Amino acid sequence: MAGDYYEVLGVSRDATADQIQQAFRTLARKYHPDVNKDPAAEDRFKEINEAYHVLTDPDTRKRYDRFGQDFRQVPDDWEERAAAGAGAGGFGGARRSGARVRYGQGFGGAGGGGINIEDLFGDMFSGSGGFGPIPGADQEAMLELTVEEAYRGGKRQISLDGRSYGVTIPAGVIDGQRIRLAGEGGRGSGDGPAGDLYLRVRIRPHPQFRLDGRNVTVDLPVSPWEAVLGTTVAVATPGGEAKVKVPQGSSTGRRLRLRGEGMPNPRGAPGDLYAEIKVMVPPKPTARERELFKELAAASTFDPRRGP
Repeated sequence: MAGDYYEVLGVSRDATADQIQQAFRTLARKYHPDVNKDPAAEDRFKEINEAYHVLTDPDTRKRYDRFGQDFRQVPDDWEERAAAGAGAGGFGGARRSGARVRYGQGFGGAGGGGINIEDLFGDMFSGSGGFGPIPGADQEAMLELTVEEAYRGGKRQISLDGRSYGVTIPAGVIDGQRIRLAGEGGRGSGDGPAGDLYLRVRIRPHPQFRLDGRNVTVDLPVSPWEAVLGTTVAVATPGGEAKVKVPQGSSTGRRLRLRGEGMPNPRGAPGDLYAEIKVMVPPKPTARERELFKELAAASTFDPRRGP
């Protein structure tokens, strides 16, 4: 994307992490494709999401602030190399095996010129210099998924730098997890084996579900009478609807645990889902509703500011 990430989120360049997160949430609620059916909303949300991920990662944000849109082409240890006086030529002294090339958001390769991977790493990829067979470089790209896609897993075809790959996404994959495609990385020189391609999972923020590892939190709106009297209602989960019992006397903020309804775990117990109660009142009560609430106010001795 061409726009400035700070402008996309509408925050200043010295914005705190909390301010960036709040700006993202506000914009996500407006432009997320699940809630905004305008065809242009999806592209707008992708811009917002990309800006959010870059600016909430301290290391990536630092590179972006220093190099602008060329930040994706800069190696992770650029600060150490700069401090050592490496310069463009010094980058060629990096290790000849096991190096990782980081691609940008989605599966974009070069981020628009200015800094060239070959210039940065010198002859690392050339196989020259009399070192014999050199293993190919491991490479890393980002695989962005929705919460629902991460929950159910499945197969996907992706394109990266003109090549197509078949990827099996395990059900319950979590943010930051890597999926390895053996032998699909950089080619080795001589008889050196090819490196591996690692797809690092980035789970797109969701306007409804909040993830903490494999646990999922979702807001559960209830009416005042449901909160007082108790009820059983449907609650959304990444795998579909589930039923939850709201105990009588529930207030806003109470968390109801649905064991095993969070993200799946192929190697152990699944996460849990927490339904967080939000008591909602009628925004425009009818005359009859107002009358009943007045009767309740006259009859009740409950004072929420003093507790039960």
